[in-house]
Amino acid sequence: MNRRKFVGSAVASGVITIVPRHVLGGTEYVAPSDKITLAHIGMGTQGFRELGDLLAEPEIQIVAVCDPNADSNDYVEWGKHSIRNTIRRYLGKPTWRENQDGCPGGREVGREVVDAYYSNQRSSENFKACSAYADFRELLEKEKDLDAVKVMTPDHLHAAVSIAAMNRGKHVLMHKPIANRLYEGRLVLETARKAKVASHLLAYGSGAGNGLIAERVKDGVIGPLREVHNWTNRPVWPQYTEIPTDKPPVPKGLDWDLWLGPAVDRPFHPHYTHTVFRGWYDFGGGSMADMGIYSLWPVFTALGLDAPLSAEAWATHTCSIVDGVSRTAGNDFSYPTACTIRLEFAARNGGPAMGLFWYDGGMKPRLPGEVETHDVEMPREGILFVGDGGAIMAGFHGQSPRLFAKGKSEALPLDGRQRGRGARHSPWLQAVKGGAPSPGSFLNAGPITDAVNLGTVALRTGRKVLFDSENMKITNVVGANKYVHREYRKGWEL
Repeated sequence: MNRRKFVGSAVASGVITIVPRHVLGGTEYVAPSDKITLAHIGMGTQGFRELGDLLAEPEIQIVAVCDPNADSNDYVEWGKHSIRNTIRRYLGKPTWRENQDGCPGGREVGREVVDAYYSNQRSSENFKACSAYADFRELLEKEKDLDAVKVMTPDHLHAAVSIAAMNRGKHVLMHKPIANRLYEGRLVLETARKAKVASHLLAYGSGAGNGLIAERVKDGVIGPLREVHNWTNRPVWPQYTEIPTDKPPVPKGLDWDLWLGPAVDRPFHPHYTHTVFRGWYDFGGGSMADMGIYSLWPVFTALGLDAPLSAEAWATHTCSIVDGVSRTAGNDFSYPTACTIRLEFAARNGGPAMGLFWYDGGMKPRLPGEVETHDVEMPREGILFVGDGGAIMAGFHGQSPRLFAKGKSEALPLDGRQRGRGARHSPWLQAVKGGAPSPGSFLNAGPITDAVNLGTVALRTGRKVLFDSENMKITNVVGANKYVHREYRKGWEL
């Protein structure tokens, strides 16, 4: 039995034995026919940043790439030419596109990179050329010998792509979030549970330090936990406060209809695409979906938190002058420049109820007196645990935690140092091969997914919303449940 047949039968039967590499032909070599075949869906900035780990993985072969955009140089990056330089290293061509400015991306660039990398690094293996698709549905239909997909699309397509893949028995590796609607997040989890495939959300492990801090909190170092505060410098992209009214032409090579996917129809505009999609309710999940899943998921896990009981939000607004009158501008289309979100959780394990506060756009919490008396400088991004007997403050991912209790400030030792985790996909790869489910499985991300998407509901309503988790329903605000779901374009319903 080759690895491909083994992978399918192991997951279906629950077998957890892992086939050693030496059985398949040496400690480093994996025969092409035994590699896990993967389709990379989404070839934008972050997709290329993370592509290297997959290309270098000897047990994975990328056989197809997919993106509604063919090839362009208009993507957004975090450093000038950083993506072009990354692609040059993949290709082994230091002068690639030296006469072109801008940030490259698209499916044809992805195909070029995959083919060139395998040709350069695995020349002894007989690989077929990588295929490129605009439509993920066509990819899933035509790639008959496909084991898995990686989802690197804008947030509004995460549910549609992952559900379609899992319904065909494909394993799924996904960038956060699972979905940008509460209903869709629940549907992804339900599909993963039924399909019994290996799933993995790539936010897993990044905030491990916060999980270790939460374990110390459970030990009672600050007494009963009352509040957790988490803040970030995001957004680090433009937050548009108006819907574009001009109608520039759709760029050559971009299938705008496919990019929109399930979202309601609208004319193309560059203010929607690439990195800036995160700022729109229809396409993104805001700063909390971008960063809060990294920092807070380990806290949810360590403390055993379920879905929030309620959410409340306070946000910045903009004003406009109409006919000589200045008024607050209505906005039910984009996330605010800055906000605070408060989530309430039920009492658990004999402790009190807990509040979780999220801050972005430069907002930070007020420090409790126990911390403020020590004249500490708050980091640009960080986390704060507040209990009846003290507080713990650390960097965003739990770095350098300090304990403030009994009038003292001291470094907080953590049980178990954070060790190198290897490639981010490693736990998922072991699960695909029939090992134990990844701790980053979708099935472990339900409460944090609910929390992020419920926070968006609170932002959009401007009201405190009470959440009936069992029935997936807002119980106190008329009309709020429309934000739990999405208005789908015909043919894209989930």
